[in-house]
Amino acid sequence: MAEKKIEVGDKTTEVKKSIMTDPRAYPSRPFVGVGVVIFKKNRVLLAERDRQPHGKMWSIPGGAQELGETIEEAAIREIKEETGLAIELGGIVDVLDVINRDEVGRVKYHYTLVDFFAEWLSGEAHADDDVSDVKWVPIEDVSDIALSDMARSVIIKANKMRS
Repeated sequence: MAEKKIEVGDKTTEVKKSIMTDPRAYPSRPFVGVGVVIFKKNRVLLAERDRQPHGKMWSIPGGAQELGETIEEAAIREIKEETGLAIELGGIVDVLDVINRDEVGRVKYHYTLVDFFAEWLSGEAHADDDVSDVKWVPIEDVSDIALSDMARSVIIKANKMRS
């Protein structure tokens, strides 16, 4: 792995350790990610993340786009990998930037997220890949779940779009 040289006082060692344990930390460019708000009747699927920047938090399932695939192909592949589900992909709900900075202001994580909505077609949801758990939640209970404000907003917007 190429070493990224980032020096700010005595924080250089900490940055090198972060890069070695998480290749998406301290990027030289943003990563493109996809999220899919999956509906099954009056429920929505949530995924508990295993990796940073939102480890151990409920979120919208999805992941990173791979070289050579369209954003739609990435969404369908990521849902199959993370949850085992087949979906019918709907439209784009939103395009968002997630930029997390460390304590001295350096960009630690930078994602451009393209969020879709989809309807469940088949399969039993199970956690796989970089997800530790999945669960179907009634749409009216989304406000009671520990989600980021951004994820909650995307779910609410997606629900309005599918109606």
